Amino acid sequence: MNIAIFGLGYVGAVSAACLARDGHAVLGVDVDPNKLELIRGGRSPIVEEGIQELTAQMVSEGRLQVTDDVEAAVGASALSFVCVGTPSQPNGSQDLKAIEHVAEQIGAALRGQDQYHVVVIRSTVRPGTVMERVKPILETQSGKRLGEGFGLAFQPEFLREGTSIRDYDNPPFTVVGADSERTLSVVRTLFEHLPCEFLGTDIGTAEMLKYACNAFHALKIVFANEIGRLSQALGVDSREVMRLVTQDRQLNISPAYLRPGFAFGGSCLPKDLRALLYMAKEEDTELPMLDGVVRSNQQQIDHAVDFILQQGRRQVGMIGLSFKSGTDDLRESPLVTLAERLIGKGIELRIHDPNVQLARLLGANRRFIEDKLPHIGRLLSEDCGALIQDSELIIVGLSDAPLSEQVIANAKPSQTVLDLVGMKGLDRLQAAYRGICW
Repeated sequence: MNIAIFGLGYVGAVSAACLARDGHAVLGVDVDPNKLELIRGGRSPIVEEGIQELTAQMVSEGRLQVTDDVEAAVGASALSFVCVGTPSQPNGSQDLKAIEHVAEQIGAALRGQDQYHVVVIRSTVRPGTVMERVKPILETQSGKRLGEGFGLAFQPEFLREGTSIRDYDNPPFTVVGADSERTLSVVRTLFEHLPCEFLGTDIGTAEMLKYACNAFHALKIVFANEIGRLSQALGVDSREVMRLVTQDRQLNISPAYLRPGFAFGGSCLPKDLRALLYMAKEEDTELPMLDGVVRSNQQQIDHAVDFILQQGRRQVGMIGLSFKSGTDDLRESPLVTLAERLIGKGIELRIHDPNVQLARLLGANRRFIEDKLPHIGRLLSEDCGALIQDSELIIVGLSDAPLSEQVIANAKPSQTVLDLVGMKGLDRLQAAYRGICW
């Protein structure tokens, strides 16, 4: 395929050389004449293992060329990658001047083109940028409509400096957010040979994915360092601790827990996190990230309370009280905290939890309800169907399929459902719907 790459910095230079090596005709475009001269001479403008040799070979074979003529580059290509910088401004926001300028140039070049041209943004941008900023510019400058004269996609890159060519050839996955299947199929032809899964999605999700991945990487580094500082203070080998942490592929290094939902609770996570933070205080060691976990968890409960109160509904039914499905454990349950907050705000609350109904009859759990939560215990309802029918707003806090099905089958259009767990079968739900953070 004939490909144009706009921006010959780190991502652009690596992509250009690798795409040319894979058999494509690549035309690099940049405003910096020094970069263009370097590549024309067979030298890469970046320092990276293997990039100089690969660039020299691709230039000598004629598969990688460069120009500053945007119109010629677009006219000679079926697809354009945009890899220009989006630096931070003093307030932390992105400077989009370069990407908007390139969009104007590509759009103007498309005005005289008859063939369908795909524009793929690889620059890291805030979700909404491609469709709200780039698309209008391309349409205005080209006189064409998205999906008719051109396609638009966003492809996050996951290249690490120092290993970028190896990362290009062995990515964890290839994700492309596209405006249509037609656009997606064009991009797929470039990357389907790679030894990973090719995943198509919408553009906004792909834009956010890049930030989520980078934030997660930063989080892991800081987490390991905070565990390291506390371990060091306690005389423990943090490297051995983290080596063993990463051996757990069921819970630690896995999809477990990495799903948006309600606050965590139960008998382990809250108390152990508090104990860890107390140990840090005793050792005069600051763990700001782990300390922030407690505050962030509380804010998830605040987020639910704020939404419920904003609805102005007084009759609220809550399905669930234990800290998670399949248990009667009320210790540190965020649903208990939510219930107490709502009661304090004058909400007329009814609660159904099949496991807690049974717990009222049994030993320690019965005493816990009677001693610690007698006011909540009086609000428990054995009839989930009646609770759904009599509520203006229904909170789903358990993931049990039969309970979710009752809500989906019986909730009316006049009611609102607040989903804390990620219900299935929402296409059949007639009530107004809101996910806790989706």
